[in-house]
Amino acid sequence: MIGPGRRVTMGAMTTPNLPYRWNLIRPDPLGTLLDGRPEPDLPYLDDLVECGAKVLARSGDGDVHFVGRSADSIFDLLSSTLSATSRPDRVRLLPFSYRFEEPPRPHEIRRLRVNLHAMGVSPHVLARRRRPIVFADLVHRGYTFTHFYELLRDWIDDEHEAWEVIRLKLRFVGITERGKTSPKTWRWWQDCAWTAELPRSGVTNVSVDRFFWFYLGDHQKKLTLSFRPTRWADETVARPRHDEKTLDALTEAVAVVERGRTPEVRTALARLMAREPSFAEPWLRSLTLELRHGTPSRRHHVRRGSRGTR
Repeated sequence: MIGPGRRVTMGAMTTPNLPYRWNLIRPDPLGTLLDGRPEPDLPYLDDLVECGAKVLARSGDGDVHFVGRSADSIFDLLSSTLSATSRPDRVRLLPFSYRFEEPPRPHEIRRLRVNLHAMGVSPHVLARRRRPIVFADLVHRGYTFTHFYELLRDWIDDEHEAWEVIRLKLRFVGITERGKTSPKTWRWWQDCAWTAELPRSGVTNVSVDRFFWFYLGDHQKKLTLSFRPTRWADETVARPRHDEKTLDALTEAVAVVERGRTPEVRTALARLMAREPSFAEPWLRSLTLELRHGTPSRRHHVRRGSRGTR
């Protein structure tokens, strides 16, 4: 959080600095990049579908931004599935990591604000949105959400935008490890005082199998480096990486995207969303109908071996 009396502006910074990630939907030609690599196992595909269905259903018809990189596979599955609907841009990635590091310096905060502005997450835009904006991430204690919220809140104050308007449009979806539930069960948001500043609908959970949670959060190879404060202004993150771990992650991401396009996954996603209480809302019923029937003109494919390598 910015200290008292410190106001950080974006100044002359206008160019965002974001981690390079192949666009697997619209599509980025992969050339021969993955040639010779075996098809990966997807042991948690059913968990991805279940989690994705619940995140969408609990989004309140908002635009879902997956914070950081832990939930990249959920984004890959949903972005692929939604590409065959009238809502292809309802899920996005928001590169951001900040848990235990030293407080970001002013130039890092300026760069973060430029990055967020480029992604449509600025105080000016938030104050004028019609639908909610949803931030989703794997959550243990809520440190990343807390830091993100504080940085966003400071920016809103600096820009003198209407907090009472913006707070009604913010939603945080915590993807948590599933455990026993009881009235005494501890939940991450109970130790995050900032959640009291939002409406009751502003914070919700999606619980998942613990092995799946740990796979995404601790063991899965990722396409990008953790985007912590020291990298927010590091221009090297914008270059593609071709090391073995990155290519392994890319192979898995492509496989998830391809499975997301199948009728079986679209149907399973629709079936799971229909079980959610929010299915009573017209927007979710409409989306479920589209998933079941698809929109062929909107289907895209990742091209391998087409033109060059990016």
